[in-house]
Amino acid sequence: MNSTTMWILAAFAVYLIGMLLIGAAYMKKTKSSEDFFLGGRGLTGWVAALSAQASDMSGWLLMGLPGTVYAMGTGQIWIAVGLFIGTVLNWVLVSKRLRRYTIRANNSLTLPKYLENRFHDKHKILLLASSLAIVIFFLVYTASGLAAGGKLFNSVFGIDYKICLTVGAVVILGYTFMGGFMAVCVTDFIQGLLMLVGVITIPIIAFMLVGSGNVMDNITSTGLDSKDYFNVLNSGDGVSFSPIDIISQLGWALGYFGMPHILVRFMAVKNEKEINKSRFIGIGWCALSLCFACFIGIVGRAYLPEVLAENQQENVFIEMIQRVFSHDIGIPFIGGIFLCGVLAAIMSTADSQLLVTSSSVSEDIYHSLINKNADSKRILWISRITVIVVAVIAYLIALDPDSSIMGLVSNAWAGLGASFGPTVLMSLYWKRTNLPGAAAGIVSGALTVLIWDYIPLGGQTLATRTGLYSLVIGFAISLALIVIVSLATKAPDEEMLKEFEDVKNGVNCGADGE
Repeated sequence: MNSTTMWILAAFAVYLIGMLLIGAAYMKKTKSSEDFFLGGRGLTGWVAALSAQASDMSGWLLMGLPGTVYAMGTGQIWIAVGLFIGTVLNWVLVSKRLRRYTIRANNSLTLPKYLENRFHDKHKILLLASSLAIVIFFLVYTASGLAAGGKLFNSVFGIDYKICLTVGAVVILGYTFMGGFMAVCVTDFIQGLLMLVGVITIPIIAFMLVGSGNVMDNITSTGLDSKDYFNVLNSGDGVSFSPIDIISQLGWALGYFGMPHILVRFMAVKNEKEINKSRFIGIGWCALSLCFACFIGIVGRAYLPEVLAENQQENVFIEMIQRVFSHDIGIPFIGGIFLCGVLAAIMSTADSQLLVTSSSVSEDIYHSLINKNADSKRILWISRITVIVVAVIAYLIALDPDSSIMGLVSNAWAGLGASFGPTVLMSLYWKRTNLPGAAAGIVSGALTVLIWDYIPLGGQTLATRTGLYSLVIGFAISLALIVIVSLATKAPDEEMLKEFEDVKNGVNCGADGE
């Protein structure tokens, strides 16, 4: 192992040990299930904003998105545009009202529990359906994070992918197991800052090293037509996007309303003054990060001396960091710190997904359906055991080194967005929504995505045959069924309507700090 690798390894060691120490510190403060799941609703604006955005973007931001822009050109930015629109709408429409409603709805600690309390579901239909959806789709989502971590270690150190996957999984599991929600949020806050600094700094340095006048020529020398590459209306190979292509990419915006690991941050903010602060911080972070992630793909195509193989294109940012600091500048330890930013992007989402899945199993399934008399300490330990089980299953899914981070994230994002997005929005803004409507929305959204993406009809899935992203069709079907079924069945009772009006008017729901 040469000196450059040793310096990078030292940076990784410092970073990973720091994350574990944070987990250990918060383990002493985590004494109840509410502490483990929501941190006692004590998040400040900065921590809420950066942890929400860091847990949102994941390894996709620094690997998936730059990789697809690197390979196919600026036409891939439509996904980033959709995600920015979704981020803005989520902070504006959902954050404050969801926090209010989860307090008014019997201080709900998880999204499934909120839906149960919101619709007075005495038969636990929503609780079971939403918990199953979370477990199914978050297993895939968590696997994408672990796979990204394995690819990072493999690319940097040349160690076997499975060994790298194991190291990353153990660290993420360690601090999530120990510290719960607050450990996850504090580490995500640090990781969000590190991601932002890295995503801005590296492409600017690489751009300066290439020289602005050489970018177009360098891209052309890699075998691409620069006019096609910089045409946002085609896919990079000279083929123009169809309306369905653009709708599918913009459709990623719809996923935000149904992401439990993001929504739980809104539920946990200290007060509404902090939410107002978080809104501006989160939106600003998102805008900068998405713009520079796309810039990484463009600059990487011009800066790196050799064209990356198809299965290595998602490593473009990693390769840029190594070349900048190990080859051109010669400060490998600093390069190692920035590589930790890629690891931060991966860990900040995987830890949140582990925690949400754990809360769904322990609080929503075990406590609500199996052992209603379980005390808080027992639920806490069931939660920690669940974190281990989920991590192991996700690890097994991620064992294939050729698995696409973009593909795994895309499928999980669609499943969660279609299952929960329409139901969450309608629960907050349409008082006529009732229990049968909400149940129809969750079930139809999940089933549509599963059928669209995974069930071959005539040798092809509907996703392949139509080119339409499953989230778009799943969201539309779920929303339509919520309205149709709600109108066709009994209207909500007076108590449910009163709760809706209380939340709307800020009564008995923690609506301080206006």
